[in-house]
Amino acid sequence: MADTGTTLTRADTGAWRIACDREPVIRALVAMPTLTRSALLCACAELSLSRTRVFELVARYRKDPVTTSLLDQGRGFPKGGSRLDPQLDQIIDTTIESFYLTRPKPTMAQLVRRVKEVCHEGSLKPPARGTIAARVALVEQNRLVKARDGRKAASDRHRPVVGSYFADHALQVVQMDHTPADIIIVDEHFRRPLCRPTLTLQIDLATRVIPGFYISLESPSATSVGMAIRHAVLGKTAWLEEREIRLEYPVYGIPDALHLDNAREFHSHALARGCQQHGIELKYRPIATPHYGGHIERLIGTMIGEVHLLPGTTFSNVKAKGDYDAEGQSCMTLKEFELWFTLQVGIYHGSVHRELGVPPLTAWNDANTTRAVPLRLPADADRFLLDFLPFEMRRIRREGVELFHAFYWHGALAPLAANCDRKLPIKYSPLNLSSVYVELPDGEHLTVPLRDRRRPPITKFEHDLAVKALRERGRLAVDENSLFEMVREQRRIIVEAIDRTKSARRSAQRISYALGQDPPDSEMLSLPTPMDAAPPCDTEPVVPFTIEERT
Repeated sequence: MADTGTTLTRADTGAWRIACDREPVIRALVAMPTLTRSALLCACAELSLSRTRVFELVARYRKDPVTTSLLDQGRGFPKGGSRLDPQLDQIIDTTIESFYLTRPKPTMAQLVRRVKEVCHEGSLKPPARGTIAARVALVEQNRLVKARDGRKAASDRHRPVVGSYFADHALQVVQMDHTPADIIIVDEHFRRPLCRPTLTLQIDLATRVIPGFYISLESPSATSVGMAIRHAVLGKTAWLEEREIRLEYPVYGIPDALHLDNAREFHSHALARGCQQHGIELKYRPIATPHYGGHIERLIGTMIGEVHLLPGTTFSNVKAKGDYDAEGQSCMTLKEFELWFTLQVGIYHGSVHRELGVPPLTAWNDANTTRAVPLRLPADADRFLLDFLPFEMRRIRREGVELFHAFYWHGALAPLAANCDRKLPIKYSPLNLSSVYVELPDGEHLTVPLRDRRRPPITKFEHDLAVKALRERGRLAVDENSLFEMVREQRRIIVEAIDRTKSARRSAQRISYALGQDPPDSEMLSLPTPMDAAPPCDTEPVVPFTIEERT
């Protein structure tokens, strides 16, 4: 018989033909009220079988009146039976249950050794390794995995996945997730390897287009989520022109719902309030159920698979990487990788999607043509990102707003300092702490710069390192002067070490990408003295800093 196929196709042609020849003869015998001797002898002669064999076929056909019941059955020992001594059978089964189906997970070699030890104690000849392995293979797989790897592993591997997640129209449901890109990025100054960037990616379930993405050297955070949402919601024309990319990317609009996993950054207060502000429903997958995010997971696999063709790729695992020198072959900066990835999105949008049957961009255009309600856009594009930035509650005092051991001031805060007796939300971008955004009681935002405008822009990353360094020195109280002095000292250390260590180059590049400037140099590190700088004026116009968008 063939090894594969259905019950009807597994039988070889010769055996099946014989069974078909037998079927009408045996069926006639079964239909008789009483099986006569003459009919039995005629059947024996027609089928060239003994009376005993015909009686056997009649009994099998009565039990299951189909042709397959008349196939010749293989001779020999019954399949699934055991020829071992019953005592050996008992030893193997007991050892598997009490030893192998436990944690920590014993290996097959350890199980074989344990069975041999038990057999030696009972003066029995131990079974062969293949016999023990075959007995383990008979254990029900769900029970095996549950006993050795836990309930969750068994559920993830064997739980039935029924139903699918669908969307009826474009932007009804957008899935979002993060992943490290399988490529080593180099710094822009020395073109030496740094690290793997983090990619925040989105997919529209109905059309499979990529509404937006965000690429950075930072770990996933509420800020990267907000930047990805902003890139997805706003039009891409100006963004593409800034990067000199010629590409059709007409995907924009506020989604009806975001479908997310249970990562910490997806449960931030800022994300929840920002989505509520713009009518975006947050939907979370059930815990430990990655298949609920199958669309975004498959998209990540598709896009990361293309990354494996780039120089400096780390591939998906050590086995696939082999002896490839990813760091030695790396050559792309974060900006260059961003440009490449944007073009790859264009290629993906123009390629026929296997499930849709058309390219995702065609599905997007078709969906918008028949859309009953126009796409939603934020009324204020500049304010949209502010609604997703992290914030702290602070009281407006006469000396300004204190946040992260620094003071911020604007002349418009004077009435609030005198009359507002409650805390206000102070929003900030971790990519640049040179200004914060005070959400006023009427819902508007006021951009408030550092009170001492001689201070250089710093990132939240630099601030945290400086505070950690100061506290390691035994300074429990951190003031503004010591904070910025420590930042200046750290930048000087980075400049001195930048040619020697990868971690220093990575820190420098993170700072430069966040602040939108070249890597630190000696000119950047020098702070003007009070005599060199004009005194700040509280009434002069303040120009808000531009948040660097990295997608």
